[in-house]
Amino acid sequence: MTVSREQHAPPSDPRLHEGVDDGTAIGVVDPGAEPVRVPASRYTDPAFAALELARMWPRTWQLACCVDHVAEPGDWFEYRVGPYSVLVVRAEDGELRAFQNSCRHRGNVLCTGAGTGLTELRCGYHGWTWDLGGQLRKVPGRKGFGHLRMSEFPLHPARVAAWGPFVFVNLDPEAPDLASYLEGVPADTEWARLDEFRCVASLGGEVAANWKTVADGFSETYHVQTLHPELLHNIDDVHAPQRLWGHTGKSEQVYGVASPRFKDGLTDAQVWESFVVTQGGRMGVSDPAAPLPEIPAGSTLQEVLAEAIRAHAARGGTDLSEFDTDRIMRLHQYNVFPNCSFLLTADTLSALVARPGADPDTAEMIIFAFRRAAPGTAYRRPVDSRVAFEKLDLGYVLNQDAAVLAGIQRGLHQPGTTDIVLSQEEKRVINTHRNLERYLGIGPRD
Repeated sequence: MTVSREQHAPPSDPRLHEGVDDGTAIGVVDPGAEPVRVPASRYTDPAFAALELARMWPRTWQLACCVDHVAEPGDWFEYRVGPYSVLVVRAEDGELRAFQNSCRHRGNVLCTGAGTGLTELRCGYHGWTWDLGGQLRKVPGRKGFGHLRMSEFPLHPARVAAWGPFVFVNLDPEAPDLASYLEGVPADTEWARLDEFRCVASLGGEVAANWKTVADGFSETYHVQTLHPELLHNIDDVHAPQRLWGHTGKSEQVYGVASPRFKDGLTDAQVWESFVVTQGGRMGVSDPAAPLPEIPAGSTLQEVLAEAIRAHAARGGTDLSEFDTDRIMRLHQYNVFPNCSFLLTADTLSALVARPGADPDTAEMIIFAFRRAAPGTAYRRPVDSRVAFEKLDLGYVLNQDAAVLAGIQRGLHQPGTTDIVLSQEEKRVINTHRNLERYLGIGPRD
C-alpha cells in the first residue's frame, strides 16, 4: 500500500466531520442500501498499521488513565500506545500536566508505570532534572555543554484534559480541545453526574487480534443474538437507537425485557434468570437459581429489577433514588474514536480500551471499572492488573466477546477474505473506518 503524506488531512480540519450523522436517532433501515465493504487488510497489513502509527495515533485524543490515578500532587501515570509514551503528572499547583516521556539530553524515558510522591522528573541515565511543570532545573556537569540555556530545554508537552473521571491525552498540539472532540457526548451524559464515579480497578492483557477487531466488538449489537444467548433473554436488541456525531457515537439498549426476537415472548421467570446470570451483581444476586421476586399488582419485572438495584446500591452507601427505572435499566454505550467505548447506566460505568500491539495481529485490551460514590468521596488509587489472556476474566458477557477475537483475526488472514461486509446496524464500525480514512488521507477502498 502506497499513500503519499500530502494526502493527509490534519485532525483539526473541519472536514473531519463532514458526511456524518447530525446526532438524530437512527433506527430506520433502508432496504435498498448496499452493504458497506471495508478491505480486510486494514486489520492485518503491517504497512497499514505503520500508517496508523504515523498519522492517527499521535493526533487523536485517547483515554490514558482515570482521575483516581493522578488525583494528588506528585501522582503520575505513564500512558503508552505503540512507540509513544506520555507522562501524565499532577503538579504541585493541582493542575494536570502531560509530557512526552523523553529526556531532552539523550531521549531516555523519565518514568515507567505509575506512582505517587513525585517531586521532580529526573532522568536515570545522566541526571538531567525537571520540575513537575516541565522546566529544566538541573544539568550535572553543565559547564561541559558550554553556554547551555536551561529555558531552552523544557520537556516537550502533550495535551491533557479530564472529563468526568477520565483523563485523555493527545500528542498533537494543533488538535481541537477535548470538549470539541467529544462533540455531543458530554451533554448526552449530563444526567449521569459522571464526576461521582470513582475508578476502582483496571484489568487488561494482550489479545491475539488487531486493535480494531477488539474495538469493533463493542461498536454493534448485531452479534448479541448469536454470541450472547443468555443476554438475549433480557435485552431489547432490536429497538436499539444509534447516534453518530463524528469522532463519537452511541447506542442504547433496554434491559429487563425479552428480546423482540422471541415472537411468543418469554415469561418473567425466564427474563429474571437471564438477568441474574448476566448482571445479577447489580442486585447483589449471584445464584442463577434465585427465585423470582414477587411482582406487585400494577408493576412490571423491569421495575422490580430497578428497585432491587437501588436497594443493593443503598446497602453499599450509594443513593440511586433520583434515577427512575429507565435510567437504571437502559444502557448507554458510547464510542470515542479511535479506541475507547464506555458503558453507562445510573449505577454502573466501565470503559473498554483497545491499543495496538507489537504487530497487526496483537492488541492490548483493558477495561476500567468504576463505582458511583457519594459526592465528596475521597479518591483512592485503583488496582491495576495486567494478566495473560487465558487468565483475563472480564465478566460473563465480556468473556464471550473476548473469546472470539483470535478466531476473527485468523479468519481475516484467509486469502478469500478480501473484505469485511458491514450492515446499517454496524454503522459505528463504519464510522471508525471513515474517521481512519480522514486521518490517514486514504479512500474507502484503500
